[in-house]
Amino acid sequence: MKIALVGSSGGHLTHLYLLKPFWESHERVWVTFDKADANSLLADERRYNAFYPTNRNLVNLIKNTFLAVKVLIKERPDVIISSGAAVAVPFFYLGKLFGAKTIYIEVFDRVDKPTLTGKMVYPVTDRFIVQWPEMKSVYPKAINLGGIF
Repeated sequence: MKIALVGSSGGHLTHLYLLKPFWESHERVWVTFDKADANSLLADERRYNAFYPTNRNLVNLIKNTFLAVKVLIKERPDVIISSGAAVAVPFFYLGKLFGAKTIYIEVFDRVDKPTLTGKMVYPVTDRFIVQWPEMKSVYPKAINLGGIF
């Protein structure tokens, strides 16, 4: 199984990295920002640099959409995993067209309201994970795993 781990740097990247017991035995590729934390944490990992800022930035959404096409054609991941933020959107929608399964993990600090990215990717996500029981009323098809980070 080949995994694409897609997320912005900072807390979202840290969350994905904390899933290491799951992804470390699989072929993988990362998509994140060219920032100090990502450069340090992923120094020995294969990765693509996404364009930022992403939130409410149409130009970078378009650039990241082209990046998603490039990465998906070249890497052909079986699964795309993200915990946010907006960089996940083009990868999830295009990933579905390429036959990838998608897993989205809504962030821990959202107890009863959705994130913008969560709302956007929910329709195309195969497994939508939340960390609070209250979030099941926001995302009915979600799986509540409790605090996973």
